[in-house]
Amino acid sequence: MNYRKDRYGNSISILGFGCMRFTQTAGKIDLEKAAKEVRAAIRGGVNYFDTAYVYPGSEKALGAILEKGHLRDKVNIATKLPHYLIKSRENLDKYFDEQLRRLRTDHVDYYLMHMLTDIKAWERLISYGVLDWIKEKKESGQIRQIGFSYHGNTQMFCRLIDAYDWDFCQIQYNYMDEHSQAGREGLVYAHEKGLPVIIMEPLRGGRLVKMLPKKAEEIFRSAEPARSPAAWAFHWLWDQSEVTCVLSGMNSLEMVKENIASANEAKAGEMTDTDRAMFAKVIRAINEKIKVGCTGCGYCMPCPHNVDIPGIFASYNRSYTEGLLSAWKDHFMCTALRQTQTSASLCVGCGRCEKHCPQHLPIREELKKAGRRLEGPVYIAARQAVRTFRKY
Repeated sequence: MNYRKDRYGNSISILGFGCMRFTQTAGKIDLEKAAKEVRAAIRGGVNYFDTAYVYPGSEKALGAILEKGHLRDKVNIATKLPHYLIKSRENLDKYFDEQLRRLRTDHVDYYLMHMLTDIKAWERLISYGVLDWIKEKKESGQIRQIGFSYHGNTQMFCRLIDAYDWDFCQIQYNYMDEHSQAGREGLVYAHEKGLPVIIMEPLRGGRLVKMLPKKAEEIFRSAEPARSPAAWAFHWLWDQSEVTCVLSGMNSLEMVKENIASANEAKAGEMTDTDRAMFAKVIRAINEKIKVGCTGCGYCMPCPHNVDIPGIFASYNRSYTEGLLSAWKDHFMCTALRQTQTSASLCVGCGRCEKHCPQHLPIREELKKAGRRLEGPVYIAARQAVRTFRKY
């Protein structure tokens, strides 16, 4: 297994185990099966295990597996505070103490603010005393390092990086999201600030394997060396020295073995010009169904009415290349869950964005189309539910 260093010189395996996708049977995690996969990963050198309070049964399962196998000291546990449920200073202790009980441990190695959406969400936590709380937990050793996970655009990600002295961060990043979400720009920005970057969704929840168009599959199949589409996607990430650890929701022994084999041979800077040309062909094959030729450059931003134009177009295009449901989920998470919402419906048609678009896109017209596709009655009702929830 190859390792990269965190901010304090600790070694993190470049392959991390994402525990959100433990196999479930009849609504419950198959603990015996999950234990075999976790043990195989640890034997292969994986030492970073990622879970969260809101992953059904995940923390409890991971804690039981590690305790039974006497494996706690061999791994780093990363879990996440559900900040969107926090209503007071007392809530911070309530949820954290529950997580320690579930995980059967006295400390968390890497603790994240889960899906921190924007500066206002962080400021809200500050108003509840989170800064003193973090200080207390770090001084006691109950939290070793503090970070946040993020879905959203580059600009807000960089603002969050600057908002606090974080130890690490976690972003969605893959060869299709190089210029969306936090993107390559955000990855480099965090790295230059000295922060390890943990990668989630390297395969977009498996869609960059299971939903590839035939043309893209053929391109991967003809590439050298012989690798699966998943292995190529991981190597694309590990090629970048700014990437610290790539999470994989491994739910079979075969997947564990294949990913460990890839991690054992991966190196930063290994991609050749031929490899990059191959990825460009794959991306073009996937993008043949896209509706808007947005490159995610961000020249249209900031929008005076807070519309996340590149993010919306990324979800809109994804709804045609990967399916409406997954694209809707991403869109809702990146627009409606923010303290200050960034929906397509906020566009007032001022046209300022179009003056700066290098692609000369009819942005206003395309935003209307995106809004009709992604922001129907279900979106509106769910967005209103989020607003109502935040009042209480």
